[in-house]
Amino acid sequence: MSIVVTGGAGFIGSCMIKTLNDKGIEDIIVVDNIADTDKWVNIRNKKIGGGYIHKDIFLEKLKEGNYKGITAIIHLGACSSTTEKNFDYLWNNNFGYSKNLWNYCVRNQIPFLYASSAATYGDGKSGFDDRIEIDRFMPMNGYGYSKQAFDLWTARQAEKPPHYAGFKFFNVYGPNEYFKGSMASMIFHGYGQIKKTGKIRLFRSGNPSYKDGEQLRDFVYVKDVCDVLWFFLDECRENGLFNVGTGKGRSFNELAYAVFAAMNREPQIEYIDMPEQLKKKYQYYTRAEIGKLRHAGYKKRFHSLTEGIEDYVSNYLEKDFLIY
Repeated sequence: MSIVVTGGAGFIGSCMIKTLNDKGIEDIIVVDNIADTDKWVNIRNKKIGGGYIHKDIFLEKLKEGNYKGITAIIHLGACSSTTEKNFDYLWNNNFGYSKNLWNYCVRNQIPFLYASSAATYGDGKSGFDDRIEIDRFMPMNGYGYSKQAFDLWTARQAEKPPHYAGFKFFNVYGPNEYFKGSMASMIFHGYGQIKKTGKIRLFRSGNPSYKDGEQLRDFVYVKDVCDVLWFFLDECRENGLFNVGTGKGRSFNELAYAVFAAMNREPQIEYIDMPEQLKKKYQYYTRAEIGKLRHAGYKKRFHSLTEGIEDYVSNYLEKDFLIY
């Protein structure tokens, strides 16, 4: 196998390369834009026979026909910031780039697995069900819309790769997210807050239906995400869009208590006002419907929030941010 992993130095991408390595696959091309970041650390312990290449140079070489023998593309690279305001940048990265990779997979008849996003569901009023028509969803930010646009584009294509699947990741957390800045999980930020101040800060609720800290999210451990991706690469040949979450909504209070427990500390939570720019776009509830994923044959159990946080904190964060 010669597999391309875009976003391969990032959070989910580098963890996916670890999964591929564990399966004996080392002929991997890492495509990313590391620049002056420290994301290179995420691939330092990986076996990548195809090496690393900048995403723009890779696309140029791909168009020129310089790559032979690629057997699959796992497209996880994107601008994933939900607060990014440069829409042209989002569109070029998340829509235009993805189209080029899709068309390459069509021409060469190889599998194409890619990251969509749960942000495509918008405010959740239409639900979080991957079995219904996607054109009814109204994303609340440019990032979500750029992902939705590509999902809609793929559905209209007469020519498709022999196997293709898009994954709507919910709130992913776990090792190797250390370089995501503000977009890292609340587990990561909460751990840092506890180390610095002894307490976790959570947003107050602006919705009378939810008490402070009781806003709900479907938190999914990155190791489970990689298991799903491997299942679709190795076994499953179902095409389409699939939610990747636990199927359970858990509160930020529960998250905070689990982080404190993993650190063997007494819980101390401070509730703070939500920034004005977030109030109109804030989701109070997400929960992945995973019946379609199960129907496709994925049987493996997901980590509970407590189990995932215990593993993440004890085996990675508490060990000087160990790379997975």
